[in-house]
Amino acid sequence: MRCIFVILDGIGDRGHECFSGKTPLYAANTPNLDYLSNIGMNGLYHTTLQGIPMSSEEAHFIMFGYDLEDFPGRGFIEAIGEGIEIGEKDVAILCHLCSVEKENDNLTLKWGFPELDEQDAIVLIDNIKYYKYNGVRIKLIHSKNTKGFLLLKGDVSEKITDSDPIYEGRSLIKIQPIHDKKISKSSIKTANALNNYLLWCYNKLKNHPINIERTKNSLIPVNALVTQRPGKYKKIPPFEKKWGMKGLSISSGSIYWGLCKMLGMDIIKVRDTGDVEKDLIERLKIAKEAEEYDFIHVHTKTPDEAGHKKNPYYKKEVIEAIDRAMLYVVNEIINDKEILLIITADHSTASSGSLIHTGETVPITMVGKYIRKDDVKQFNEISCSSGSLGIIKGKELMHLTLNFLDKAKLHGLMDSPFDYPYHTSNPESLKL
Repeated sequence: MRCIFVILDGIGDRGHECFSGKTPLYAANTPNLDYLSNIGMNGLYHTTLQGIPMSSEEAHFIMFGYDLEDFPGRGFIEAIGEGIEIGEKDVAILCHLCSVEKENDNLTLKWGFPELDEQDAIVLIDNIKYYKYNGVRIKLIHSKNTKGFLLLKGDVSEKITDSDPIYEGRSLIKIQPIHDKKISKSSIKTANALNNYLLWCYNKLKNHPINIERTKNSLIPVNALVTQRPGKYKKIPPFEKKWGMKGLSISSGSIYWGLCKMLGMDIIKVRDTGDVEKDLIERLKIAKEAEEYDFIHVHTKTPDEAGHKKNPYYKKEVIEAIDRAMLYVVNEIINDKEILLIITADHSTASSGSLIHTGETVPITMVGKYIRKDDVKQFNEISCSSGSLGIIKGKELMHLTLNFLDKAKLHGLMDSPFDYPYHTSNPESLKL
């Protein structure tokens, strides 16, 4: 048996007055998702604790059956997803250009992601590309438009805070060492180097000819750089070794490419064309045909992106487009009894309020020959709550996947020196 693991990123939401207290998913017309829920086993899922908003990269890491304390940081995984070479002792940090205004002794964020010509962005980034302070070497690598990565070399640590305040009107944040069991000298050194670098960037950019010209044209200057989510290499067991399944990811975006590359999963890189239905059908077709894999991750970011628009009606439209794509699953996938289908999300993304992601549970449906069919008739956050799966948390999801694939090992049996949750395929034989 094999598993097709469909992640509808951020499909969970809050209730909205415009839908009489229902979520966009509950309010949407979703006959295909409802059908799958009706023939399946349902419940709710959260990667950690209810109420904690999770990022996509950390949520996926847990969903794939890993402990959060082993997560190397988004800066690292996104950078390797972009094909950037990172040494084991290097630190990679997400960064982007922004617009700030000096207020007293602070730099206040005025525009987090300003509109900027691609060529102008490259020129500004090249102007602040290299910096060295107290033995810490910093290189700014351009990604696209105003976004990039900082690659730090030397005696550096990822145990530092962010400088990006996220919300406009707030001051840029001083980078500080994170209070762990103890504060390392390298984290102090890294924080000091970055603070000096960010101030140097501001002084270089504020008087750059591009910004002088922007000011003349009544445009806000793009005059600062902010950082977040540092990461560093960690030795992590491959997905196939940990779970006994050969994994494939069908996804768009360097976060997922980098994460799955780090876990030793194969990757098929797809692109988002703007046609929600067509894009998802393409990914589902690839998954159906990928018979050499035991675990196939199919991902769409579109419900999450719709939630970030803060328009519940728009998110409802996107969900309905997703549901139309799920007709392919109904007609072409679930008839194969050797497939376990799992449909869920990594987190909730509310289409109102100020939070980036929110901490509610998300619905989950499993369809396969060994599931316990329940009485749930609709796929949404409320209906699925009465399903036979109950509330699933964290790594329970991967253990349930093994269980319903008929691959789980009886706890306590040891057929290898390592206590894997599955039977090893070729245990060492006792020789005569």
